[in-house]
Amino acid sequence: MDVAVVALEGNQLNGDIAPALRELQNSDTVHILDLTFVRKTADGAIDVFELADKEVADAFHQVADAQFDLLSEEDLRAVADQLPNDSAALIVAWENTWAARLTTALRRSHGELLLLERIPRETVLEAIAALDSAAPRASVPQGADGPDST
Repeated sequence: MDVAVVALEGNQLNGDIAPALRELQNSDTVHILDLTFVRKTADGAIDVFELADKEVADAFHQVADAQFDLLSEEDLRAVADQLPNDSAALIVAWENTWAARLTTALRRSHGELLLLERIPRETVLEAIAALDSAAPRASVPQGADGPDST
């Protein structure tokens, strides 16, 4: 299971991310187990919204087929405490159903997962940029078009 906290600009909750979450759920890539929003007002007051709450229910219907309430009030409070005033966050817990299928296949083939690590996107982009800058440049061969041609 993974838990992600996604900071949202401002403190207005909208459904812009709902279609992507629905697609992941419907394609059986993930099984969304819990989805909650926290909002911190300009004066520091904290609001918590779950899927059944009218503030998010319309936009996020059919994102998760069940809400397991895996995130405690303490968990949500810890996230909210880290937010600056006048901001919001989405907290989502999901099971990687793709990984469950892979794990089953690994067991059947007597394989064992020894390491699974996430590499942040920024790190990958930096590595790609470093490879691109270190790649040798194509050189113009000496010959008919070169300065030494006769």
